[in-house]
Amino acid sequence: MAWKMTAADRRRYKKLLLDKRQELCGDVDSMESQALRAADQDASVDHVADFGSDNYEQTLTLGLIENNGKLLQEIDAALERIADRSYGYCVHSGEAIAKARLDAIPWTPYSIETQRLIEQGELTIDDGE
Repeated sequence: MAWKMTAADRRRYKKLLLDKRQELCGDVDSMESQALRAADQDASVDHVADFGSDNYEQTLTLGLIENNGKLLQEIDAALERIADRSYGYCVHSGEAIAKARLDAIPWTPYSIETQRLIEQGELTIDDGE
């Protein structure tokens, strides 16, 4: 049986999403500053191995920033679904998303069944990218 989301549940998930968003924004700002500092220091690197290591770290940091950016988009979309009261329902199938899934991944737009189909390649979702 599907659970019925209450106004208190929506407020709790909104707070979880806003807290995660704030945490990610701080992480992205910190990582961007670190990557910029590393880029500034590249010119002063004396040894090729040091340059390679610094370059690897900068590439890794930029990848993390990109992943966090995607997660921020997912969180913002979840906040929009809370605002329009469609939060808690799969954006593909319309079925209720299990409370345990929302507790684990509050920004998820998909039910576990839809996510399984996507991961198995049986369903392709065009997410606008």
